Amino acid sequence: MALISMEHVSKIYPNAKRPALQDIDLEISRGEFVFLVGASGSGKTSLLRLLLREEEATSGEIRVGGYDLRRLPNRQVPQYRRSIGMVFQDYKLLNNKTVWENVAFALEVIGTSRSTIKSLVPKVLKTVGLTGKENNYPRELSGGEQQRVTIARAYVNHPQLLLADEPTGNLDPTTSLGIMEVLDAISRTGTTIVMATHNEEIVNSMRKRVVELNKGSIVRDEKNGSYDSAMYFPDEQVAAMSHAAIKAEVGIGAVAGSETGAVIEPATNQQKSHSGKHERDERATTMVDSVNEILQSEHSNEGIARLAQSVHAGKTGRYGEAFADVEQTLTWGGGLSLEELAEQEGIDTSKTREVSTAAKADASMEQDSGKAWGTVTLEEPRGEADSTGNASAGKTTPVEQTQAMAPVTKEIEPSTPPMPPSPPKGRHSRPRTPDEPNKDEE
Repeated sequence: MALISMEHVSKIYPNAKRPALQDIDLEISRGEFVFLVGASGSGKTSLLRLLLREEEATSGEIRVGGYDLRRLPNRQVPQYRRSIGMVFQDYKLLNNKTVWENVAFALEVIGTSRSTIKSLVPKVLKTVGLTGKENNYPRELSGGEQQRVTIARAYVNHPQLLLADEPTGNLDPTTSLGIMEVLDAISRTGTTIVMATHNEEIVNSMRKRVVELNKGSIVRDEKNGSYDSAMYFPDEQVAAMSHAAIKAEVGIGAVAGSETGAVIEPATNQQKSHSGKHERDERATTMVDSVNEILQSEHSNEGIARLAQSVHAGKTGRYGEAFADVEQTLTWGGGLSLEELAEQEGIDTSKTREVSTAAKADASMEQDSGKAWGTVTLEEPRGEADSTGNASAGKTTPVEQTQAMAPVTKEIEPSTPPMPPSPPKGRHSRPRTPDEPNKDEE
């Protein structure tokens, strides 16, 4: 019996130009690992929201673990979500709680005893490599560490279904490898995982079931599939990489069979049983211990081994250069000289210097020419003969020569204003008043 069954499911959002999902038929068995791939806007997140019951389908039938989601009352939605774990791309951690409290909160809401919480939380944090970070807050963690807290919170209560919406979208290849190693170990304990991703290297290496969406419809459902299809992703380089990965795995069927044989099958009556806190706590404890044993075992999954080989070989898909070290990508702060930048880009620095020198020379000539054109030089006429005896009175310099030669300036002393004439001495030294008689007339 399939854990997830979707029949003719459609989802239409208000004011949307086209359906987000259209006539979806999909069945996923227990313990299966499924990748949802497709371009942005193809409907991956909408499908996960329907499975989590964050959205209701417009039409069709959805059944998950015995629940009919189309007819599920709102008061039973919390009970349904207790059997589902969700890994968000943006983490959605409680910022006012520590790492320990975030993971323990998922157990507290379902009524787990304190003794079980105290024993489970350290095991789960050890599984995701966060031992020693129990008292840290989310703001004190890196992106990879926050994502591992999200995974620990999602599977601590042993959900029968784990949904992951691009859990490695914001992480570097090495951290993504660790995340996939944990998810693969959880899958091998019998938990069904549905993961939406854009990481082609992970999909091509893991060789799991691939469901491809395009414009809200399922266009490909392939077992042991690769990321891209030439029909809906016409990228020749990516298509060639996918086909090369398929041809390299000739014996993939045998590998898949060995992986299936390594799965730890949980008891059927435990999966169907939903009563008894003690039984649920024991099942969660057994599951966490099984995951730790798988992660610590020397026999790793073939898909994880291929992914690790790809990561350590420097293969990071079409976005490989985006994962360069910060010290190599950042140029602010210490800064890089022009010669260093040119050397990194393979530019001949000698030619660059020649071009720069020529540009500076041209600029200097233009500046000098501007000064010469803007200067007017005045010369006094020469009235005396020069040393050769030729008269040079009224001789001036041609205009062309004036423009080419450097300007000559002559300092001219400021002229003193003329003084008024002195009055004559004697009786005429002062003016005559009207009452004084004129002696010349006498």
